Amino acid sequence: MSLGSVLFYIGMAMIFVGAVCDVFGALGMLRFPNFYVRLHAATVGTIGGAVVPLFGVAILALGANFLPHRYAIAGASTITALIILLVAPAGSTALAYAAHRSGAVEWRPGVDHLKERKEMDKSAEGCRDD
Repeated sequence: MSLGSVLFYIGMAMIFVGAVCDVFGALGMLRFPNFYVRLHAATVGTIGGAVVPLFGVAILALGANFLPHRYAIAGASTITALIILLVAPAGSTALAYAAHRSGAVEWRPGVDHLKERKEMDKSAEGCRDD
């Protein structure tokens, strides 16, 4: 078995893993009870369902000797996967923070550090001598 065929099969396995992550992310979006847990499922679907297959495409392209621009395909897939890997968690964190701050989503946690911080900031503003 040559290196090209090994890379091809590894890439195909990663694409399959991405498809499974997309299915689990979609099931989580349907079945999970609230916004925050559904946001987690969406992030799993994004990272597992987009980043892993893009890395798989890059590996597959490197192993496919019949592709004319295989290095360009591998490079573009890798760069796209890295951008998604950096942007998706930041976007989901921003969504969760904005939903919490606006009160648009009902949430009753045992400990709410953001609410405690907001109350501390308000009390600190009241103690200032102007």
